[in-house]
Amino acid sequence: MCGIAGILGVTDPETAEREVRAMIERIAHRGPDGIRVESGPGWCVAHARLSIIDLEGGWQPLHAAGSTIIGNGEIYNYVELTEEFQLKDRLRTGSDFEPLLHIYAQEGEKAFERLRGMYAFCLIGGDGRTWLVRDGFGIKPLYTRCDGDKLYFASEPAALLAYYTASPLSAPEAISELLALGYTLPRSGGWFSAYRAVDPLLPGEATEIIDGQRDNKDFELPVRRVLDRKHDAPPSVEALDAILEDSVRVHQRSDVPYGLFLSGGIDSTAIATLMSRLNERPVTAFTCGFDVPEARDERGAAERVARALNLDWRETTFDEEDFWRIAPQAARFLDEPTTDYACLPTYKLAEAAKGTLTVVLSGEGGDELFGGYGRYRRALRPAWLGGRPAEPQIDAPFLKDKGAGALARWRKTSRPPPGLTPLQRAQYADIATWLPNDLLLKLDRMLMAHGLEGRTPFLDKQVAAFAFYLPDQMKVRGKFGKYILRKWLERHCPAAEPWAKKKGFTVPVAAWIAPRAGDLGPRIAGTKAVADFCDADAVRAVFTDPAQAHNRWPLLFFALWSLIHLEGAEPVAALKSLLGEP
Repeated sequence: MCGIAGILGVTDPETAEREVRAMIERIAHRGPDGIRVESGPGWCVAHARLSIIDLEGGWQPLHAAGSTIIGNGEIYNYVELTEEFQLKDRLRTGSDFEPLLHIYAQEGEKAFERLRGMYAFCLIGGDGRTWLVRDGFGIKPLYTRCDGDKLYFASEPAALLAYYTASPLSAPEAISELLALGYTLPRSGGWFSAYRAVDPLLPGEATEIIDGQRDNKDFELPVRRVLDRKHDAPPSVEALDAILEDSVRVHQRSDVPYGLFLSGGIDSTAIATLMSRLNERPVTAFTCGFDVPEARDERGAAERVARALNLDWRETTFDEEDFWRIAPQAARFLDEPTTDYACLPTYKLAEAAKGTLTVVLSGEGGDELFGGYGRYRRALRPAWLGGRPAEPQIDAPFLKDKGAGALARWRKTSRPPPGLTPLQRAQYADIATWLPNDLLLKLDRMLMAHGLEGRTPFLDKQVAAFAFYLPDQMKVRGKFGKYILRKWLERHCPAAEPWAKKKGFTVPVAAWIAPRAGDLGPRIAGTKAVADFCDADAVRAVFTDPAQAHNRWPLLFFALWSLIHLEGAEPVAALKSLLGEP
């Protein structure tokens, strides 16, 4: 796990190196172990390293077989690829990225299809071709900006803005999506992120860079690369056990300490169960709880699982003081924004785990692949039984456009390929939109803020090939989602109480905002970006009407985000200005 940045199409090496250094320093938190900058014919790249595999020899960029690579993430099947292509005697490092260079020399871009992992990389080939590539689920981020015949790329938008003298401009459609959906769509009438002219690579995209431009003529739909293969294993609990164990095993490949975040829910408990099986020593697990009456606290369930699995369990508490301390920091690191309040306890968990762990396994993807969300079950019911489409429910009365355009763009972006069942279509929509642009974005930024690597064993191409194509009744049956996963837990960790009613996850942000709502409303309404996109009277009403309390956090977050990223305020100063504090 690292931060990468670079410029392709360089004609002035001295200027390029100065710009690239400024870029990588903006995201140095992603790689606290050191920075390296290197130039070559027509390129300049930088790497901020978080050492995970081959601590001494794995520094990047790497050179082999006439090619150069600089990457962020992990290629988990590098051991198997080394054996398959008989590369052991040809490798100069133990890096998980080096085998790819040798395979690319033999197969060209077909080599990218062999990768199993989470990654975003730039490969400058010995064949004269240059590629930017992102993993199929979009676990690792990569952004670009074109400037004539030059292309800038980096792990975070903040790096691409490092050398600007003018303040960045926000993309109007993206901001509407943020406040209507809670995240921005990866593609909506063209390429863009929350910033104008900053374009993310989509999940699964492998694009050649030609004359400073991304060549998207062979572009595939989001996630098609990881969902177009059906596993040949039988749809059984026994097959699930073997596939999940294999995924967790390769996700544990690390030369530094690893553990997990444990919520006590189905997904993280499944990972904890397998880690406990695969490790001789107790696995370290961190859980976050809330000492607020209306909060749904997970520590009881997590402790029960931890005792059953003999985990080294550690709990941390998130309180009101943490909320006001962490909110501006979360806004700072979420340069590509999401208003998901789960970013707050994720930040606190990473803060608690730092110094004990370097690699953290997490349960993202379990709901999307195994059919866990209640909206999936509602989508399968007839309308007269309360059924409704599994799509976002827009509630943004404060937006000038009321969020109407965002839903239309979401429907266009999430359109599934033909041949899927109604349940699979709902799953596909989430995998293409919500998963990479909310859940995985949040995990990446909050852990990287503390120099931690987050890994997601459910989002493995082998697990996906098995889970997504399970018969619908093995995912949703009666009132239960993730049916097969619950059956597996019933057998391997009954302490998880897999058939108990799921409580869901909430962070009591409304309770913490309420005492200051009256003062916050007018100041948030007066923030320039809020005024540009929202109706001022409607914003003030959100902070006076208890029925609209659920909309207070998105507006508070957006105001903080805009002050920090569009107006250049320091995080603490941004919060103080909204609270009216000196």
